[in-house]
Amino acid sequence: MSARSTERETGPASRPPFLRSLAGIFLTGNTFVITVLAFFSALVIGAVIIVFATPSALQAWHGFFASPGAALGPSWKAIAEAYGSLFAGSIGSPTAIAKAFATGSPADLTRALTPISETLVAATPLMMAALGIALAFRAGLFDIGGQGQMILGAAGATLGGFLFPNLPAPLHIAFALLVGAAFGAAWGFIPGILKAKTGAHEVITSMMLNYVALNLLTYLLTSALYQAPPRVEAISKAVVPGARLPPLLGHSLRVNLGFVIAVLCVIGVAWLLKRSSTGFRFRMLGLNREAARVAGVNIELQYVLAMTLAGMLVGLGGALLVQGVDFRISPLYGGSIGFDGITVAILGRGSPLGVALSSLLFGAFTAGGRTMQVNTSIPLQLVQVLQAVLVLFVAAPGVIRTIYRIKVLRGGGRIFGGWAG
Repeated sequence: MSARSTERETGPASRPPFLRSLAGIFLTGNTFVITVLAFFSALVIGAVIIVFATPSALQAWHGFFASPGAALGPSWKAIAEAYGSLFAGSIGSPTAIAKAFATGSPADLTRALTPISETLVAATPLMMAALGIALAFRAGLFDIGGQGQMILGAAGATLGGFLFPNLPAPLHIAFALLVGAAFGAAWGFIPGILKAKTGAHEVITSMMLNYVALNLLTYLLTSALYQAPPRVEAISKAVVPGARLPPLLGHSLRVNLGFVIAVLCVIGVAWLLKRSSTGFRFRMLGLNREAARVAGVNIELQYVLAMTLAGMLVGLGGALLVQGVDFRISPLYGGSIGFDGITVAILGRGSPLGVALSSLLFGAFTAGGRTMQVNTSIPLQLVQVLQAVLVLFVAAPGVIRTIYRIKVLRGGGRIFGGWAG
């Protein structure tokens, strides 16, 4: 038998079909593979930062050439402790989970489920913010006004949550959610109608509306309608108990019905984009605006509709946050969730499923980062570095392909269905 025939028999064609398919996936680098490799690369960079942030590990490297094992040991310990705390704070400690199921004690169950509960709580408003921004992305629009839309949504839900205190609980919850969604939709409608009627770029108008929303919130919190008496500081009245979202796992855990509503919204947006004529027009507009116009699509109407729906989703995220977790609002409410939604939408590549998974990942980072900071000397800013590097690699897949020598698929460099600008 010749050497060439032997090579042919032992080459890729002789491997089982499953292995050939698996090798093909990794060699061509589809979206899933690029995201997994980006996550792995971000963890590697984070590990290097952990070593530099741990004085004992950094000191041990001075004697690397004399004793490599003595240098690597403290570094590995620091990395394992940091990432272990990050995992335990976001998913849960395996030891605590095993103990809870063995004893069945309510206290042990609460302790074991608290990390995953906090992850879901952190992921819920992020999921809604990113979902609205991703919807605008698919229609070729860049909604930078998520922060303002979330603030207005929270303000609307707070108003609906205390305005009619005698409403039955299910009706009151639904009413407050609808008011929050309506406030957010109104704040998304403004940049949409401005773009449709005047051509004003939605990036500029939606960004400026963030500052309007912040100052409007400050004004509202000092008005008699919102301000909680007899307090003099800018803080709102509390959402009454009948308008608060019920907990999913008992009152000792913060995860609530808001997470279920967010998941249902993800399913709804996925159906809208894939199965409805409106979603088809959005996607057509995002891929090629001029082709959509030639095909008879009312471009201006789609701009208004997409931005209004995006604002409604983000505003609903603010409503879920205030009705499920905080129960009152104050100045600078919502932190940076509206802006973080842009990052999550990019990481999710503009798809509803990707947004949901990215939100859970960022929620895990948020919940686990606090535990990591408490248990180790690693600052919370490491989580922000991991998030930034991860999004950088996902947004620039060419970097990952170059590092891991992955072939380029046709159309594989496109992140979204389209942002026409």
